[in-house]
Amino acid sequence: MGMLNRLMELLEDRKIFLRQRKTNKTKALALLIYHAGLSYRKTSAIVGCLEPFSYEALRKWYNKCENLFKPEKKTRRIVAIDETKLKKEKQQIYIWNALDINDKTILAVHISTSRTSFDAIYFLKMMLETCENKPLILVDRGPWYRWALQRLGLEYQHETFGWRTPIEQWYSLFKARVKRFWKRFPYRSTLISIKRWCTVWITMYNLFLEGA
Repeated sequence: MGMLNRLMELLEDRKIFLRQRKTNKTKALALLIYHAGLSYRKTSAIVGCLEPFSYEALRKWYNKCENLFKPEKKTRRIVAIDETKLKKEKQQIYIWNALDINDKTILAVHISTSRTSFDAIYFLKMMLETCENKPLILVDRGPWYRWALQRLGLEYQHETFGWRTPIEQWYSLFKARVKRFWKRFPYRSTLISIKRWCTVWITMYNLFLEGA
């Protein structure tokens, strides 16, 4: 119940839903169940027994929760960054993420159709917006990182396992959830809609860490 209550508080405090035809408790419960892996349809069928709503309503609720993603800006010691490949119909895209090694929260997410040094520097700047300092960056040996890290004056360390294990574990969870879309995002997804979905999924993930 702690996670449910926390999400209800956030929905109310940040005024995510201006129209209240359904209670925040119903919305929060549906959002958490969908996040766990059920489809919009199955979630609306289950939670709708308490207070009926459509799967399309749930999809809209989920998208609005993008505004809940606001990592605290603070001093961070070590941040791990990585990216993974996924499919958008027949197109290959890249999901970039940054994880605070100390509290395991995700700090930034970026979606791109390329994997270059320019993508890396854009993403690193997003990550730095959540930091009051320049933390040590843990990266793999992807050639697109070196120039971007040096350009921003960031100290970095190549690491495959060890401290980078948490971000590898996060990607395992993320890919397990995306597999429910048959290993690719739904038909007619756009980069914007994929970014929004990923941001909300990360928001729920970070909330689970708060309650752990």
